[in-house]
Amino acid sequence: MQSDFWHVLALAICLVFIIEGIVPFLYPARWRRLVQQLAATDDRTMRMTGLFSMLLGLGLLYLINV
Repeated sequence: MQSDFWHVLALAICLVFIIEGIVPFLYPARWRRLVQQLAATDDRTMRMTGLFSMLLGLGLLYLINV
């Protein structure tokens, strides 16, 4: 059972890398502009965006596993 957890976790991390790589691969100039905009964003906005993203992911995981 323990090895199943690590296997699923490794698969999830691999999927994150794949999904995160799609936009810079397809649209490198847009990705560069987005990163520049993110660098200019204040800490409070970044934290709120991160919190929203985590809560959305948590909610989706809950809905999928119900």
